[in-house]
Amino acid sequence: MRKLSLVVSLGSLFAVASFAETLSGTVSDSMCGAKHEGATAADAACAKKCVKGGASAVLVSDGKVYKIAMDSQSKAMPLLGKKVTVMGKLDGDTIEIASAQAAKE
Repeated sequence: MRKLSLVVSLGSLFAVASFAETLSGTVSDSMCGAKHEGATAADAACAKKCVKGGASAVLVSDGKVYKIAMDSQSKAMPLLGKKVTVMGKLDGDTIEIASAQAAKE
């Protein structure tokens, strides 16, 4: 019985660990991608313009571009062009955002 409890506990621990992914990077747009990794005022203006033109928000972290799930787009919009810390579920190259906040400078 103890072995079963241990196995269930470890399985739960790994399940929670796989859900809570934390990434730091920059919120950019799908048209420009990693081009806005610098998070300057010009980067923010361009990302906002591209999103207004139909692009979706993406997260650029360590040079890799992650798609932001459609139901998480609204959480990313106020952070366009900014450096951020995002917590959420990563599924391949798509992240579903649980929380996002501007990085402390």
